[in-house]
Amino acid sequence: MNTSAKLKGIHRISLPTPFPIGPVNVYLVEGESLTLVDAGPKTDEAWESLKTQLRERGYSPSDIEQVVLTHHHIDHVGLLDYLREHGNFRLIGHPRNRPWILQDESFYRRWYRYMEELFHSGGVAESLIGPNIELHKLLQQFNCRTDLDGEIAEGDEVPGMPGWRVKETKGHAQSHISLYREADGLMIGGDHLIAHVSSNALIEPPYPGEDERAKPLLQYRQSLRSCLDMDLALVLAGHGKEISHAHSLIRERLAQQDKRALTLRDFLSEGEALTCFELCKRLFPSKYLEQLPLAMSETLGHLDLLEEWGAVKKEEKGGVFRYRLGD
Repeated sequence: MNTSAKLKGIHRISLPTPFPIGPVNVYLVEGESLTLVDAGPKTDEAWESLKTQLRERGYSPSDIEQVVLTHHHIDHVGLLDYLREHGNFRLIGHPRNRPWILQDESFYRRWYRYMEELFHSGGVAESLIGPNIELHKLLQQFNCRTDLDGEIAEGDEVPGMPGWRVKETKGHAQSHISLYREADGLMIGGDHLIAHVSSNALIEPPYPGEDERAKPLLQYRQSLRSCLDMDLALVLAGHGKEISHAHSLIRERLAQQDKRALTLRDFLSEGEALTCFELCKRLFPSKYLEQLPLAMSETLGHLDLLEEWGAVKKEEKGGVFRYRLGD
C-alpha cells in the first residue's frame, strides 16, 4: 500500500508554538468519529491556524467529535480549552494525563516540591532552582484545564477509529501512547519518534500511590525496542516530517543514547565523584542554563542507564548524590 493510500482520510495540521521545538503536528482522522489527535498549545495564533486549516478541509471546530491525546505536554493539549468553548467532543487519553490537564493543585504542589528536592539532591546551584520552578509555573499559561471523558491504555481499540489500537510508548511522558493500525503499519506516534531530533525522556514525579520516580530513559529504550518487533511502515510524528525508516531511526537513537552514557562514564574516569549537575554542565556546556530541566532529565536518565549497566555507583552525603565509576 502506497503512502497516499495509507494517509487517505488523515490530515496533518501543523500549528505554531512559542517553544524551541517549533511547530507541533496534530492529525485530523476521518472515521466513525471525526477525530483530532492532539490539540496544540493554548495561543491565539495556534487557534487561528487550526480554524483555518480545518476550514480548508471543509470542517469547523464544532465538527470535531472526539480528541485523542498522545500525551499531556502543553504543546499538545492547550487548545482543548478553546475547543471546549466551540464544540462538544469526547476527550480520550491515558489516565496519567488527568492531573496535568486538570492542573490538579495538590499534584502540582507535589511536583514542584519534588523538582526542588531533585535539583537539590542533584547538586544544582541554589540560584538556579527557584527561577526554573517559576518558569515551569509561567508555562502553564499555554496549558488547558479540563478532564478526560474516557480512558485508553495498552491494547485498547481506539473508539471511533476502527482498526486502530493503543500502543503505550512511555518515556518521553508517563502518559504517552501511540496509535497503531496493524493492517498497514501506520502509527500516529506523538513525540515517541521524531525524525530531526531525539525525544527527551523527561523526569516526572511519582504518581499517587508510588514512592519512587520512574526511570524514563530506561522506559523509553524499552518502548523503542518494542517497536522494532512491529511492522512500522510509516510514523506520523508530533513534530517534523513523517518517518518511513522507523526501524533504522530507532536503532540510531538507541546507539546515540549508548554513546552519551559512555561520554558520562568517561567524565568519571578521572576518579572524582561528580554530581548530576556537574556532569550536566559538562554534557551540555552551552545549553544547561537556558534548558536546565531538560538537560538535567537527560543527564539523570543516562546515569540511570549507567547504573543499570553496573558502570557507576551512587553515594549520598548531606542530601546530595555523587556518582563514581563502579567497581
